[in-house]
Amino acid sequence: MEAREGKERFLKQRQVLIFFVLLGIAQAGSEPRHYSVAEEMEKSGSFVAHLSKDLGLGIGELAARSARVVSDDDKQRLLLDRQTGDLLLKEKLDREELCGPIELCVLHFQVLLETPVQFFGGELLIQDINDHSPVFPTKEMLLKIPENSQPGAIFPLKLAQDLDVGSNGLQKYTISSNSHFHVLTRNHSEGKKYPDLVQDKALDREEQPEFSLTLIALDGGSPPRSGTLTVRILIMDVNDNAPEFVHTPYEVQVLENSPLDSPVLTVLAKDIDAGNFGRVSYGLFQASDEIRQTFSINEVTGEIRLTKKLDFEKIKSYQVEIEATDGGGLSGKGTVVIEVLDVNDNAPELTISSLTSSIPENAPETVVSIFRIRDRDSGDNGKMICSIPDNLPFILKPTFKNFYTLVTESPLDRESRAEYNVTITVTDLGTPRLKTQHNITLLVSDVNDNAPAFTQTSYTLFIQENNSPALHIGSVSATDRDAGANAQVTYSLLPPQDPHLPLASLVSINADNGHLFALRALDFEALQAFEFRVGATDRGSPALSSQALVRVQVLDANDNSPFVLYPLQNGSAPCTELVPRAAEPGYLVSKVVAVDGDSGQNAWLSFQLLKATEPGLFGVWAHNGEVRTARLLSERDAAKHRLLVLVKDNGEPPLSASVTLHVLLVDGFSQPYLPLPEAAADPAQADPLTVYLVIALASVSSLFLFSVLAFIAVRLCRRSRAGWVGGCSVPEGHFPGHLVDVNGTGTLSQSYQYEVCMMGEPGNGEFKFLKPIFPNLLVQDSEKEMKENPNWRNSFVFS
Repeated sequence: MEAREGKERFLKQRQVLIFFVLLGIAQAGSEPRHYSVAEEMEKSGSFVAHLSKDLGLGIGELAARSARVVSDDDKQRLLLDRQTGDLLLKEKLDREELCGPIELCVLHFQVLLETPVQFFGGELLIQDINDHSPVFPTKEMLLKIPENSQPGAIFPLKLAQDLDVGSNGLQKYTISSNSHFHVLTRNHSEGKKYPDLVQDKALDREEQPEFSLTLIALDGGSPPRSGTLTVRILIMDVNDNAPEFVHTPYEVQVLENSPLDSPVLTVLAKDIDAGNFGRVSYGLFQASDEIRQTFSINEVTGEIRLTKKLDFEKIKSYQVEIEATDGGGLSGKGTVVIEVLDVNDNAPELTISSLTSSIPENAPETVVSIFRIRDRDSGDNGKMICSIPDNLPFILKPTFKNFYTLVTESPLDRESRAEYNVTITVTDLGTPRLKTQHNITLLVSDVNDNAPAFTQTSYTLFIQENNSPALHIGSVSATDRDAGANAQVTYSLLPPQDPHLPLASLVSINADNGHLFALRALDFEALQAFEFRVGATDRGSPALSSQALVRVQVLDANDNSPFVLYPLQNGSAPCTELVPRAAEPGYLVSKVVAVDGDSGQNAWLSFQLLKATEPGLFGVWAHNGEVRTARLLSERDAAKHRLLVLVKDNGEPPLSASVTLHVLLVDGFSQPYLPLPEAAADPAQADPLTVYLVIALASVSSLFLFSVLAFIAVRLCRRSRAGWVGGCSVPEGHFPGHLVDVNGTGTLSQSYQYEVCMMGEPGNGEFKFLKPIFPNLLVQDSEKEMKENPNWRNSFVFS
């Protein structure tokens, strides 16, 4: 399992490497712009080139696209004037400090343009000027030459160094005038020029044991510069064998992380002479300051040790010249080539060139950061992998060389996540692997993309009628997922769908908190419920809004007393109910019909007999208001009775009304009766025989009149129910339990219907025809006729 995971990891790494190689090849084709400037220009801000013209860009375009100059060594030596498009020097350039002995000194830089991202490569050639003279390592040199040296012999002299390059560098050597020696300038394979002293004639120590000559080094500048070295030549006794190194050149490899004072190599030279002339000492020959600081050699043993830390990224190899000198002054030369081996001792570097700390939500692909990665190691140690966590909506895009762009993969949603911490990890492929991490904190700014949302789609509020004005009846609430002004909600009333609803005079809303207030007292009987819509609008741009439905239910209060529909209480002559003395117990005398403007239990009515002329004779049913006889009537009972009935609702506190019923007991069924005012005196008792005759005559007349009137009434009712004026109708309905819920439409029991009609002037009174003594049969016949002819509803019913 581990082997397979390792193999998959290796394949992924190889794919990344191939991608970088292809990217480098593709970008290598873009030709950089070339510029040149002389070193040691006195002041910063010196003109280098008109960059906007070379890039084919307008002057204002550099500023608009946030152009900047980025150098490879992270040191800003160049400035870009975005207004003029000029490329300027930021500081005085020293070619020798920047490039040392390298003749072609080129400063690489890139021009970075943002929005959109674009790169242009550039090279600045720093031209050398003759500002350095050749310098010898010492002021004086001692040279020992055996007296048996032959003409034509060559003796190496110390090398002068000139920091300038090209024609300004060291060109030749000369020596002061003498008859025994001249100087030969020799070119080395590394491009250095070495002076060799050439013997012109034989030497004689006894004639002249010592020479003092001046060696002059000249460069090619105009005017040329020079340096001098005093050469003291001692003529020595004969030593005819010089030391010779066993191997030359020596080659050795050293790890760059080798500790100080660690041995590098031991060289060996042999001299076949005997005695002091065969004793060999070792030393560095014509070594540069860098070599002398980095290595040391034991004069006796020839062991070379490390005296300074090696850095493969700065110097990859050293060529050290070794000199072996015997006791007679003869010397031999050897070369040691030291190759520095790279180790993974440099972690990758990440440099941010551009960074955006906040981006708006819902924005399309947006550049968050532009950065560059670099590893100073080489080989696999310098190859890098750049990555970010997979669970973030960002991607890395390679752009130019080692530049990367961090962009959003998709639009961000602040309401889901308002802040992102992106960790950029750069890992090399060395052993062990080194990595560098850089954290970027990105804030997602809010955009007004969420409308306010009410906590409920509809609200139902209840308010008791007769409320006080400005009463707080409830609240609506809406929230907005946005932030800042985009989340500040303002409430308002929307125009009602019913144009007749005076909403502005009924309720108001607090725009800040959504509290609803009743502006005036409400009356349940006038307005039981009403609906309206409220709006919630945020303060974004553009503003977003939503709506909710509010239903206000007015609760009934017991503020209406029962109203009696029958019998009428209009101040006219009272209605008198006729009851035959032959009526049985339970005979229906009348029915009190009442209504209540309230609703619910406030409109449940109950009836009670408060006062009667003769207690116990009549009773009132509590649940329907029917007045019935409680016992058999007798001759001893008074003919006229006055009943006071109380109608009471079921509210809290209960309200009530009273009504007075007049009941007249008659002996015959069809005896007409015209009520007289109560103030009139009772008529004298008639003779019984006369009364019987009158009753018989009235009965016959009544039957005839009944037939005629019934026929006329039926014809008239069929033509128009509106022909009867002053008719009193009683609505229908049921009464549950012992209470009657009329709810504004008081009704009689379904078993009874009354038609109360008044004709003529109020003073004429009213006629009432009594039903037979057998009520059940007559009622059934009446109901049957009513079903067959519905027009009888508003007509008289005769029995």
